[in-house]
Amino acid sequence: METITRPALDLGVAVFTMPGQEECGDQHMVASFAGGVLVAAIDGVGHGVEAARASRITQEILQTSPAEALGLLIQRCHEALRGTRGVVMSLASFNHIKKIMTWVGVGNVQGKLLAMDTLSQPRSLLLSVGTLGHQLAGVYPTTLPIKSGDTLILTTDGVRENFDQFLNLKQAPQQLANDIMARSGRQTDDALVLVGRFLE
Repeated sequence: METITRPALDLGVAVFTMPGQEECGDQHMVASFAGGVLVAAIDGVGHGVEAARASRITQEILQTSPAEALGLLIQRCHEALRGTRGVVMSLASFNHIKKIMTWVGVGNVQGKLLAMDTLSQPRSLLLSVGTLGHQLAGVYPTTLPIKSGDTLILTTDGVRENFDQFLNLKQAPQQLANDIMARSGRQTDDALVLVGRFLE
């Protein structure tokens, strides 16, 4: 009999394409692997077709090896993106067996990890300076313990930095992503909100 496993994350994604553009340069990626799942929020530099192309190259690399160490994935993307607009992005790898999350970011794709209980302090992603494909400084993945109900939020720079004010974590991830975009989207640039709630 086939074993049916529940996904490790409940996901919601909201995207805004800059008016006048055919494609959005801000894209996301989700790829499962044995024991976990990798998620990414990717912001192609600028907007339009070339920004979207750089984001797609990044998606393809991440989907090929989602279980790989995050530092190695960052380096592979950096090399593949030479000659493109480049991207900034943040990655989070959930291990639902060990109940840990490892995350890393290059550029200005913000990340927050929020717990359901009000006594826990939100955790913010430490971002490295750089643009993949152009300039890359040191990257420092961080591993955190996670528990059921913990919520990851990744936002590109088309979303205001104070997006995490007045959040209702009782909302489903898709509703939460939609509300963040509606309240905090700048509407002058491509924008993306990714919400992932740990289930196990």
